[in-house]
Amino acid sequence: MSLKHQKLYGVIPPMITPFTEGGELDVPGLKKLVDYLSERVDGLFICGSYGSGPLMSTEERKQVAEIVLGKVGGKIPIVVHAGTANTRDAVELSKHAVSIGARAVSAVAPFYYHHGTDSVVEFYRSILRAVPEGYPVYVYHNPRFSGYEIGMDALRILAREGIRGIKDATFDIGKFSLYMRELEPQGLDIVLGTESLWLPACSLGAKAYIPGLANAFPELCVRLHREGMEGRWEECRKTQFLVNRIRDVMYLTRSTQLAVYAMLEIRGILKAHPRSPFVPATEEEKGRISSSLEALGVLT
Repeated sequence: MSLKHQKLYGVIPPMITPFTEGGELDVPGLKKLVDYLSERVDGLFICGSYGSGPLMSTEERKQVAEIVLGKVGGKIPIVVHAGTANTRDAVELSKHAVSIGARAVSAVAPFYYHHGTDSVVEFYRSILRAVPEGYPVYVYHNPRFSGYEIGMDALRILAREGIRGIKDATFDIGKFSLYMRELEPQGLDIVLGTESLWLPACSLGAKAYIPGLANAFPELCVRLHREGMEGRWEECRKTQFLVNRIRDVMYLTRSTQLAVYAMLEIRGILKAHPRSPFVPATEEEKGRISSSLEALGVLT
């Protein structure tokens, strides 16, 4: 692949990873979901938070990446999440992603321990050294999951050293605006990490977003994206409100990740299990979700 950086565009779901009831990778389910989504979205972000990357072994994550890349066959770009709690595994996963033809890698800041600027910079610097010069590496900024913020000082250093973008999952439109103002002019690709703020992010210049809801409602998330990109602001506002109402429904389970598994089943797309320690949505919870989605008129 050419190492000339192409910015991401469109709807790039953070794809869930299907598991069996016993907790093993559900390979047929994974292939089925890839087939479904790859016909409907602009790319896939795999092995991230929705994808249960931190719940899988390094070898399992490699297996998922190989299956996804093999099924997609270059039809849409694949971003592989390589973030781990330690540098060594993140480097190994990044090298593997490059070797199988992923468009880019992304990594959440090393989690569990709270790291300062020097440690965070060294973590991403190690990934940059491990991949070919110019290969796209994205910082996945998710303070709720890493446990701490990545400061602007660290991001400015990383921008100078070759980081190509940020997946912003801060859920802070002010922070997104700051990244667009200060870092996008340096060539960084600033990608929104949620469906909940697409309208304002689009107005600030965003071109791509990574919406968990697109696992189960890809057509709605694509509609939202296209309305924003085409400047159809009133339509986009209405779709954004609908999307955010569905996000409210997602909280009828104990996490939005669990809700996505339930919604995939409710829509007849895929029946799969999350990996323990996640506990699947109960029949009662799925019933409440189904009734709420029916009331919103989105179960077609």
